[in-house]
Amino acid sequence: MRFSRVPFAIAALFWAVFSIKATGAGSDVGYEIEAQRQFGTPNPASVELQILSTTDTALLAPLIESFLQSHSDVVIDYSELSSAELMKAVLSQDTASSDGFDLAISSAMDLQVKLANDGFTRKHSSGVRALMPGWANWRDHVFAFSQEPATILLSRAAFADLPQPKSRQDLIELMRRHPDRFRGRIGTYDAGTSGLGYLFATQDARSSDSFWRLMELFGSLDLRLYCCSGAMIEDVASGKLVMAYNVLGSYAQARRDLVEKILILEPEDYTNMMLRSAVILKTSSEPDLAGLFVDHLLEAAWGDDADDLTSGYPFRHYPVRSSGESAPYRPIQLGPGLMVYLDRLKRAKFLREWHSTVEQN
Repeated sequence: MRFSRVPFAIAALFWAVFSIKATGAGSDVGYEIEAQRQFGTPNPASVELQILSTTDTALLAPLIESFLQSHSDVVIDYSELSSAELMKAVLSQDTASSDGFDLAISSAMDLQVKLANDGFTRKHSSGVRALMPGWANWRDHVFAFSQEPATILLSRAAFADLPQPKSRQDLIELMRRHPDRFRGRIGTYDAGTSGLGYLFATQDARSSDSFWRLMELFGSLDLRLYCCSGAMIEDVASGKLVMAYNVLGSYAQARRDLVEKILILEPEDYTNMMLRSAVILKTSSEPDLAGLFVDHLLEAAWGDDADDLTSGYPFRHYPVRSSGESAPYRPIQLGPGLMVYLDRLKRAKFLREWHSTVEQN
């Protein structure tokens, strides 16, 4: 197994966010922001909305800008950070105060549900709730505004003389027939340090027995571990990787400049659908405005004009399913079931098994 780059936080640091609060102020706040951008034009009458988000700024920018078209007096301070750092940032705030972050947007559904379950979020009676499928809202605290598949990314060049797999079983057979083609050139999330990677891994384990066989095969072929989808996409496009597993399809589809270099596979056996979600934080000083922004996200996702390409909505739309069991697209269900693998002992046991499977070299 190889590590492609230094992860943002080691596993022990990731779990510290659930037991202690970050301390300090200014540059010593105890969490790491990857990028920060201000949207809107500040003036003496401006109202500021502070957003913490795991979503790449460029991906969400169209929705932010369309919101500001009808809220010209608003300035949005958008901080981009990893899911582990987002948790640390939220836990660093005094929940008795209403002068902190307003919104948290994350791909790590289990951590969003945990924030709501542990009392860090506010209830919001959404004006567009009727537009949403029931599984996209948890207790009026967690609101999903996208369906994004966990895909398998393939190098077009590497697969030029190979049959394109349609399922995990197809992939297993290909790797067994051509091990030298894949050795050292397979990537996936490091489940020990990536919140989304851990979510996808645990959902895979619950969905199919083939997951552990696949991980064992990956481990025997010198698997490379990554912090994020963007790095995997770049390495597949460059030829450094032949394949990357559980890449966010939305990020890969957004790279139109790489369409000649990458293939995006949504496995026919099942494709887990991550629901990117938003929560209004208890520390918000502008909860009503935060609610309007949440409604804006939800209307873009589930409204009548959701498929209008001029709406600025950055995510591809998938058939809405009433159940997470509808193949091949399986929306991961919001709710307390997501927290099962956040239990300290269950998480430790799962990661021990995962590491022993993928770390064979």
